[in-house]
Amino acid sequence: MRALVKASLQSILRSPSAVIFGIAFPLIFIIVFGFLGGSRGFSISVATEPGSDTSNQLYSILHNIPVLKWKGGHDSTKISNALKEGDIVATIAIKEQADSTRPRYSIVLRAASSQMDKVPQLKGVLAGVVQNMDPEIQERTEKLASIDVHEESVREYKIIDFLLPGQLGFSLLAGSVFGTAFVFFNLRQTLVLKRFFATPVRREVIVISEGVARMVFQLVSAIIIISLGHFAFGYTLVNGWITFAELLVLCMVGIMVFMGFGFIVSGVAKSEATIPPFSNLITLPQFLLAGTFFSIDNFPKWLQPICRAFPLSFLNDAMRNIAFDGANLWTVRWDILALLIWGVILYFIAGRVFKWE
Repeated sequence: MRALVKASLQSILRSPSAVIFGIAFPLIFIIVFGFLGGSRGFSISVATEPGSDTSNQLYSILHNIPVLKWKGGHDSTKISNALKEGDIVATIAIKEQADSTRPRYSIVLRAASSQMDKVPQLKGVLAGVVQNMDPEIQERTEKLASIDVHEESVREYKIIDFLLPGQLGFSLLAGSVFGTAFVFFNLRQTLVLKRFFATPVRREVIVISEGVARMVFQLVSAIIIISLGHFAFGYTLVNGWITFAELLVLCMVGIMVFMGFGFIVSGVAKSEATIPPFSNLITLPQFLLAGTFFSIDNFPKWLQPICRAFPLSFLNDAMRNIAFDGANLWTVRWDILALLIWGVILYFIAGRVFKWE
């Protein structure tokens, strides 16, 4: 086992494509987006504060204003996460008051501390809407509605906090699929696997040794990517080294699952030229649809369930929850369970198509 792991690691390190796609490729993206810095770009995205009166006239008018992008529905947890992560500028609570001595409407904005610079523009939009409701009494706007702002202190959600887990996850996926597929196909093509099969070395030792070597290499790349993101660009690790260790455990689970794709590709490929098309067929849809560069919520609603079913989506979500939200491995157990279910399915298929020669 030790000899096979060592030989496999040497083979990986001598492959320029493994180093480029496993380390250099994701690092380039992280450095580019890291230098962009700051929080996400401005847009007046808002959500209804849970429990707010949605039956009054002002609420209906605000929902028809094009500049306001309403998100989150009425799910309080989803709304709170969107506020914390900068997906929305503020939540809006509207209450119609029966007391004639007070303004007819009471509008309360709940905004994160990182979004306070955008609140004045939002207040301007709301004030304009209120004034247009009664254009003849422009100067008596305060008697029609009052606008209060409540600041909620949360950590700043930077671009790197969203992008790094996606890039890391895709690096693990691409390295596991392409690396495993090419290695085992070449071993089979050069009859090395056939010779191994004729020796006293057990078959599972041969497969596991390659898996251990691939995992060691991928974990080294993960350590480099996370460390660079944290120390150079302020990537958030809420609980420090504990969070770092939990991310590495998630990476190990992801590598183990993603290698199943590689074993399948190596088994069904008829020639070395067919490996890239098969591998891209697996990796590219996940790269584009599994929340690597932007949230899955941006896709059409009919497409979102498909996007969330990808194994890379479960890994990305789990890493973001642990790194920024302070979750632990038990908290993201359903994401891990979904990954393991994917693993069982993939290795079952891989066992059916695996060939020794």
